[in-house]
Amino acid sequence: MKRSAGLLLFRPSGQGFEVLLGHMGGPFFARRDAGAWTVPKGEYEPDEPAWDAARREFQEELGLPPPDGEAIDLGEVRQTNGKIVTVWAIEADLDPAAIVPGTFRMEWPPHSGRLQEFPELDRVAWFGPERAREVIVKAQVAFLDRLAEHSP
Repeated sequence: MKRSAGLLLFRPSGQGFEVLLGHMGGPFFARRDAGAWTVPKGEYEPDEPAWDAARREFQEELGLPPPDGEAIDLGEVRQTNGKIVTVWAIEADLDPAAIVPGTFRMEWPPHSGRLQEFPELDRVAWFGPERAREVIVKAQVAFLDRLAEHSP
């Protein structure tokens, strides 16, 4: 079973809070909005602590060190593909223009024999809770709900 871990940044706003989400890179999500945004996260092996993986993946996906601050454990969800995702929330501000995304390679177009490189996240943006619910991967809505329970 595959496992991923990530960090969900949040900041206070007039809507209570905003969260930083990344739009999944690559050709499959290029023209999608709903369900194509995610908590910055990545897979890890069973011998790596999930917290360490979340911090490592934040650095790999966004090209910036993970922020310091109190981490709120938002628990786990199982996505429709069966992957278990573990997330912590940290209050921090970050300018999306500062992001230098990591990349991955895949054969594209399919069966062409051509390898192309794509960004892990092709853009990053701040969203209020309602808009975030519309665009985030469906199973990850639970993280927004759990964060709202912790917000003042």
